[in-house]
Amino acid sequence: MPPLLFFALLTPSVALADTPAPGVSSSAFLQAMLGLAFIIALLFLFAFMARRLLGGKGFGQGGLKLLGGVALGPKERIVLLEAGEQWLVIGIVPGQIRTLHTMPRGELPPDSPAAPLPFSHWMQQFSDRRGHGQ
Repeated sequence: MPPLLFFALLTPSVALADTPAPGVSSSAFLQAMLGLAFIIALLFLFAFMARRLLGGKGFGQGGLKLLGGVALGPKERIVLLEAGEQWLVIGIVPGQIRTLHTMPRGELPPDSPAAPLPFSHWMQQFSDRRGHGQ
């Protein structure tokens, strides 16, 4: 075998031996996992501190209760809120919220729009509309 052919066959294997193995090194993987664990720990710490500052209440809990609402348009709504012993009728439009009416707390009638209708009733209305349109 001529010496040039022997070196030509040996050269690619020698070149491959000098390149690092593909993939991520274990130290880089460990560093990324420790960074992720640190960020998650910070999130839990901030959530714990926020809960302590709010006095044990979760976010969004308070003296308000949404009783119902109606959409007047794509961006306009009227909602009924219960705040303590008062009911508030609130108008909501883009960029503005206004109290429309205040009244003492009462009882909602069972057939009020705030009480959700059963699905069967909604489906019956839908099928009646389709039947009359044909």
